[in-house]
Amino acid sequence: MANSPQAKKRARQIERRTAVNKNRRTRIRTFVRKVEEAIAGGDQSVAADALKAAQPEMMRGVTKGIAHKNTVSRKISRLSARVKAMGA
Repeated sequence: MANSPQAKKRARQIERRTAVNKNRRTRIRTFVRKVEEAIAGGDQSVAADALKAAQPEMMRGVTKGIAHKNTVSRKISRLSARVKAMGA
């Protein structure tokens, strides 16, 4: 356990940041899940709309330090390809 005042403060800050990051990560996963469900549903327009809503949310996670830029770019790319393939 933290003994110095500085270490105690850092522990409190980490606790708060963890809660915020957890909420952001959950929100991103929810948006991605909506895209997955729309793809499974088979309606391309709904899937495209869901993807359009999910993209900024995923990239916001990059700016906030939740995920790495390349990871999010790869996931967006794969989701986009799946949505595009629905039309073919």
